[in-house]
Amino acid sequence: MSPNASQLSALSGLFSPAVFREIARKGHSALCARLFAQAGVECSVRETVGDAFDTAFSVLRRSGFRNEYVYRAALTQNILLGTHSLKSACMLTEFRAGSCKADLAILNGTATVYEIKSERDSLSRLSNQLENYKKVFAKIYVIAGENHIETILQSTPVNVGVMCLNRRNRITRIRDASDGASTVCPVAIFESLRSDEAREILSSLGIFTPDVPNTILRRVMRDAFVGLDPESTHNAMVKTLKRSRSLAPLAVFVERLPQSLRSAALTTQVRCADQERLVEALKTPFSVAMEWN
Repeated sequence: MSPNASQLSALSGLFSPAVFREIARKGHSALCARLFAQAGVECSVRETVGDAFDTAFSVLRRSGFRNEYVYRAALTQNILLGTHSLKSACMLTEFRAGSCKADLAILNGTATVYEIKSERDSLSRLSNQLENYKKVFAKIYVIAGENHIETILQSTPVNVGVMCLNRRNRITRIRDASDGASTVCPVAIFESLRSDEAREILSSLGIFTPDVPNTILRRVMRDAFVGLDPESTHNAMVKTLKRSRSLAPLAVFVERLPQSLRSAALTTQVRCADQERLVEALKTPFSVAMEWN
């Protein structure tokens, strides 16, 4: 199957949060059925909705058609679940860093951010993104398609790591990232955090947060972050976020899903009560699901 523009759009839509949430909430999804039809996905009578998602994903993964979700899925499977685990590491998506939002970050012993530049993406914003990321994360990687690699290597600092998602959808490390934990900006870290996380970091560094009205609490804590040691703040951030944003409770749920949907499960919030409904819906025969309305 070689998708046209309309089919490619539908394939991308199948892996959107909207579809994932609707199946989890209702146990079916008219939008999902419509997108399968628009994408031209075909399955045998024995195959399930889960099988159909894997089929759709295999088409989306083909070089030249890959969107951001394909890159996130590769990072999720190969690094978060492959090198680390949900018990030892956490993953953040759309995490604020200065004036930007990071595509994906993985926190294990350190904080590593991955900026995705798919075949479809422009590199025009990359320089500004890297300037913002270095204020919050110890290590920065740009993961890109083969068409971007040479330009990225020539236009980015040598301390920025570069990875390639090759035509066989394997991640190759082209250049290692250097550790910049000692040069992060504590105030930028503070601005990325929730108030309870900021308070916990201050406490871990021996700084008491006074009991003040919520209207001025953020200002008081921000002032406290101004004088903090960068590396100590970074390390405390990693420890705090691994606890506050842990994905460990999702481990069993994720293992029960098709590999194509595991990244979606880790980046799209659904209620615990809806997880079993989603798993069961994915067992629905594909022919039956095409009648969902």
